[in-house]
Amino acid sequence: MTTVTLAPTPAANGHHTINQLLDWTPSAPLAEMPTVATDAHKRSMRHMAAGVSVIAVSEGGSRLGLTATAVCSVTADPPRLVVFVNKAVAADEAILKSGALSVNALAGEQEDVAKAFAGMIPDVRGEDRFTYGQWDTLTTGAPTLAGALAVFDCRVVKVFDESTHHAFLCEVLATREREDGQALVYLNGAFRRVDQ
Repeated sequence: MTTVTLAPTPAANGHHTINQLLDWTPSAPLAEMPTVATDAHKRSMRHMAAGVSVIAVSEGGSRLGLTATAVCSVTADPPRLVVFVNKAVAADEAILKSGALSVNALAGEQEDVAKAFAGMIPDVRGEDRFTYGQWDTLTTGAPTLAGALAVFDCRVVKVFDESTHHAFLCEVLATREREDGQALVYLNGAFRRVDQ
């Protein structure tokens, strides 16, 4: 029987939680192999359709947000998801400070919102992005988008440093969803609508 040592990390309540298998090591032969070139990876990733969300945060009286496709469910019990945010965007620091964020899964007709928060509309930055769509709040105080297909209002419970990004492990405190509409996805460099 293999003994596995887990790495304890302090949680907000002072207790330790487990988040890494310390005795696990990558395959030595595979570790020696080079990775694909960045451009090759990016080209291949373009073929993976991904749901489009706006990640929004409120910190110090300011609202910030970004368009993201790197959002993934982790567990249903407890209700957790992970959100990857580039360290270079202003919202990253705001999430670190506030400890909360919202994930707003966009509907097909909300492409203008996606473009605004992706910086694709000239001269629309910062707070001006929130003139696209109707915004309110649920539990954490993070901005939430009315009319989104689904909204997840979250507290951040762990942060992982992953190269150019932070991976925010979040617990969902409130949700809101609608039963109609099409999903907005990103594929091959373009936004597309997908029938539900």
